[in-house]
Amino acid sequence: MTRPVYVHDLDALTVQAETIRAALPRQVELLYAVKANPDPGVLRTLAPVVDGFEAASRGELCRLAEVLPGRAPAAYAGPGKTDADLAAALAADVHRIHVESPAELRRLGALATASGRSAQVLLRVNLPVDAPGASLVMGGGPSPFGMDPADAVECARRPPAGIDVRGIHAHLASGLDAPLAATVAAAVVRWAVAEVGADEVDVGGGMAVDYADPAARFDWVDYGRALAGVLDRHPGVRLRIEPGRSVTAYCGAYLTEVIDVKRSYGEWFVVVAGGTHHLRTPAAKGHSQPFTVHRRRGPDGPHTDGPHTDGGPVTVVGQLCTPKDVLSRSATAGPIGVGDVLAFAMAGAYAWNISHRDFLLHEPPLFRTGDPEELADEWAALPSGS
Repeated sequence: MTRPVYVHDLDALTVQAETIRAALPRQVELLYAVKANPDPGVLRTLAPVVDGFEAASRGELCRLAEVLPGRAPAAYAGPGKTDADLAAALAADVHRIHVESPAELRRLGALATASGRSAQVLLRVNLPVDAPGASLVMGGGPSPFGMDPADAVECARRPPAGIDVRGIHAHLASGLDAPLAATVAAAVVRWAVAEVGADEVDVGGGMAVDYADPAARFDWVDYGRALAGVLDRHPGVRLRIEPGRSVTAYCGAYLTEVIDVKRSYGEWFVVVAGGTHHLRTPAAKGHSQPFTVHRRRGPDGPHTDGPHTDGGPVTVVGQLCTPKDVLSRSATAGPIGVGDVLAFAMAGAYAWNISHRDFLLHEPPLFRTGDPEELADEWAALPSGS
């Protein structure tokens, strides 16, 4: 049995990133949120297109230094930064450190002063902005993320020694369509300019990715037009966004082979090599990962003599000893047989890097670059298990 493989389509990733960049006003800085997918090939591919990278841990700082030496991260974010984290950000010459609380700001100021540096910061603010329809809300109420508006105003007006407050950061929700993302961005900029006189505003990411409809894409052109309107109303503001999932999700796939098919109380189960310990996304988000079936075939065409489903609804599961190891449920996949190759699309973000990879200590997946569907076809043409 061949191990599952992740395939990154770096040509498609370049097109996706360039399309996003072209849709945005020139004054809007495009950062890539490394947490979505820190694969070295992904980072190298994006480097010529994006304006910078947003790191959220010392590990991501190290990854960027290894893959893109000499290019300082544009932003360092995340709650719970230790003194060692803050010191690492200062040592890496991060352009902007996103500060989550007044206490964190004081600790950063002390470290900056002791090192003879001035920390360039954006204050992360938890603003009461409505985001109806968002899949994940991180602001607008009690939250571990960011500081209350009144605290942010006080920090901006009276920063400690060693701190240069450059503006505001607010990432309030994820799963936003273009109109809602634009509305949230406009509200953040309006508050930042009015309350602290900010001339730099980072409105985060959170652009929607619809796993139930892979053809539906975030409308970057409409979003870009809306941001242009925001800049027209606030001339001189330096505006920044930090998408992650919406940049890379469509450019990666998880390919694996069917080990077994069986009926249980009248329902079909398809058991594949690997599982959610490799591809955590469907378990984390509670969705079915979209996939295509590449029938095992030989010189005379697809094999039909082995065990296969009847073409009805199936549940695709992995090799873990838990009923939560479900990759997808489908009523339209058609017949699936032992030895077939399944290509799970939209696996380019929050996939391998968030998976519980050590559960049961299975082997990790392999990694390749290329066109996932072409590689799945090539795999399906090989003898099963090769």
